[in-house]
Amino acid sequence: MAAPLLEKLSESLGSPEPAVRLILSVLIGYPFALVYRWFLFYQPSTVIHLFHICSGLALAAFNFGSQLYHSATCVFVQFLMLRLMGRTVTAVLSSFTFQMLYLMAGYYYTATEEYDIKWTMPHCVLTLKLIGLAFDFYDGGKDPSKLSAEQKKGALPSVPTLLEVFGFSYFYGGFLVGPQFTLRSYQRLVARELTDCPGKPPNSAIPAMKRFALGFLCLAIYAIFSPYYPDSYFLTDDYEAQPFWYRCVFILLWGKFMLYKYVSCWVIAEGVCILAGLGYNGVVDGKHQWDACANMKVWLFETTPLFGGTIASFNINTNAWAARHVFKRLRFLGNKTLSHVATLLFLTIWHGLHSGYILCFSMEFFIITVERQAQALVRDSPLLTNLANSHLYPLIYVVQQFIHWLFMGYPLVPFCLFTYDKWLKVYSSVYFCGHVFFLVVYLSLPFLRTSLVPKKERSEKKQD
Repeated sequence: MAAPLLEKLSESLGSPEPAVRLILSVLIGYPFALVYRWFLFYQPSTVIHLFHICSGLALAAFNFGSQLYHSATCVFVQFLMLRLMGRTVTAVLSSFTFQMLYLMAGYYYTATEEYDIKWTMPHCVLTLKLIGLAFDFYDGGKDPSKLSAEQKKGALPSVPTLLEVFGFSYFYGGFLVGPQFTLRSYQRLVARELTDCPGKPPNSAIPAMKRFALGFLCLAIYAIFSPYYPDSYFLTDDYEAQPFWYRCVFILLWGKFMLYKYVSCWVIAEGVCILAGLGYNGVVDGKHQWDACANMKVWLFETTPLFGGTIASFNINTNAWAARHVFKRLRFLGNKTLSHVATLLFLTIWHGLHSGYILCFSMEFFIITVERQAQALVRDSPLLTNLANSHLYPLIYVVQQFIHWLFMGYPLVPFCLFTYDKWLKVYSSVYFCGHVFFLVVYLSLPFLRTSLVPKKERSEKKQD
């Protein structure tokens, strides 16, 4: 009965059935959260864990059928590693190796040349959860004085139970599309600590509905505009026949609307976490905060003219996870650039095995490097600083925003087209303009610094 209904719904929406199943699964998190608040909030932790496990498994079965055994296997193996290996480096390395190899094998055996919604999609979210769990368990055995503030918040003081690990892994608010959160946060949720009313369900309905409304608006924008900017158009003769300026503007608009696919899912899922209480983040300036599970800063995403600003506003929890468990733990290398490269390499492999991911993240690293050097030039140059603060700034902002969104869409082309024959065709059609632009800027910056920065300030910078 459900299958024909889903077929009709997907046809009427013009979306693939797996995509319809996914968005319905994210939306059904709201009823699940209400059931928890109304009927299970005061129940023993065992009952709450079982509810989260059963609801998460139901979502997995609805989307991926019998393939849910992949996630169940990895969760159980992770639990065994914690129990049998204890708080050791061996346990962390074993967890990292096993979970990443399992994910890589999944990518290898299910890979196609298109973006498919299959069991590996939520599994990449789960992989980070389980690796993070191993790190947090290891941190729980260290001297607290040797832990950072972030590590203290996530460190596990005791061995988690099987129900806790499965409940944490399958929690309906984060199983399919994220966000990332720690087992310690999940334990606090079950213990009724994540609330603005001690001992009572949180007053989070209005904050949750605000995120739902915003996410639904983003989903509507994506549904309305994305059919006009399909990935497949890049590979047509019609695209290649268009003028150069048209091809560039198409990349800009395509990149902008394509990202709403991710924005909408993350913001709607965040609303589920807020409604359940997991989004509670304490009190700041007398106001209760509900942003603990925020994966998007939508206003920053829409208004920033900086590439760094977009990255800071996008997929926040995953970036924070990578910073906490990869970048900062590579401090022993003694080189931030090397740590940054290693972190991006990890994220590249985590996303998949296609060459497009490598090109996307390497381009991101180069763009951010150039942007930081350009920002330093503006700060150090009195002329450029005055210009940036002058009445001409609105015009500068418009130009900067155009460049920002044009070259934000540019690295996303290989990210979405995957294989080199496809992204190479598109990049050739626009004459590798993104690579040329940033290479020219990068090579020009030293000469601009020589001419625009006073000699005294240049020498001070060298001494620093």
